[in-house]
Amino acid sequence: MTVEVGMQASDFTLEANNGETITLSALKGKNVVLYFYPKDMTPGCTTEACDFRDQYQQFNDVNAVILGISPDPVARHQKFIEKYGLPFLLLADEDHKVAEAYDVWKLKKNFGKEYMGIERSTFIIDKDGKIVKEWRKVQVKGHVEEALQYIKENLA
Repeated sequence: MTVEVGMQASDFTLEANNGETITLSALKGKNVVLYFYPKDMTPGCTTEACDFRDQYQQFNDVNAVILGISPDPVARHQKFIEKYGLPFLLLADEDHKVAEAYDVWKLKKNFGKEYMGIERSTFIIDKDGKIVKEWRKVQVKGHVEEALQYIKENLA
């Protein structure tokens, strides 16, 4: 089963970089920006994370929580956060079960090699826990601004 706009978001519980356990359903009442990214400390992922960091207050102003998810372990997430001053939580999906539930764990090809990994994707989940917008195969440039604009126009 894949998730789609209009569906209840698949609930999950994952460990965050700060040692807390985060359960999606516990965030009802807030808008959630759930973004999946391939790997900490890589160029595209760093740019995306820093774009979210730079717009963090504006997301906060529209009652939106930003959560980043990748297969990296908690310790690597914490280093990424410290290096770039990220003010939001990163969640460790080491067994990629959440990525699979959101249908973002895909066969990828790079320089002739095939491997399984995260397809950069973002989901906007409303205060009732419903997916109201999705972006798949995200191009980083301008994406964070587009996500913020969507929330301002539709959920604020």
